[in-house]
Amino acid sequence: MSEIVDAINEVHREVGTRQVKAGDAATVLLRRTYDAEVADVWDAVTSPERISRWFLPVSGELKLGGTYQLEGNAGGEILECVPPERLRVSWLFGPDPGFSEVEVRLTPEADGRTVFDLEHVAVVPEEFAGQFGPGAVGVGWDLALLGLGRYLTGGEISREEMLAWSESAEAREGMRLSGELWGSAYAASGAAPDVVAATTAATIAFYTGA
Repeated sequence: MSEIVDAINEVHREVGTRQVKAGDAATVLLRRTYDAEVADVWDAVTSPERISRWFLPVSGELKLGGTYQLEGNAGGEILECVPPERLRVSWLFGPDPGFSEVEVRLTPEADGRTVFDLEHVAVVPEEFAGQFGPGAVGVGWDLALLGLGRYLTGGEISREEMLAWSESAEAREGMRLSGELWGSAYAASGAAPDVVAATTAATIAFYTGA
């Protein structure tokens, strides 16, 4: 359990807003340093075969201007690709996905490690944002970064093992901690205390089934 807690605590989180053509967008930013060379991290997040080993199977024309589809999850267009520094994609899910983009930025450090930034920018319907807040996507990305971290250190697990783990007490505790930390980031962005409390509770309940 301590390994999961330590990994979740290693992530820096920010919540904000941004103006896009589609309107007022909400932003979540996650930053974590991985003990891996930047070329290895870049390959892990752009190679279809490697993505499936820590996240989800992916298909499509995986090049600038092409499209991708994650199995049972989001799909979209590859909007920007600057190896090994930056990848930006549209992140669309459901019949009316609206505006949603994800950008990954990698920065090498002198000691051979890599700073990994992931920013998700989306125009979120008020009824959804008001109920769950930024933790709705934040917790999901925390879990993805956990998987990437384990994979980069040689701890690959099968899809079946991953699904089984997601139902475990260890996973629920990790999701609870993640939800609380996203609540703290939401509060730091200036959200009202009652809104933070309500959305944090709703997010934790959604992920843990409590």
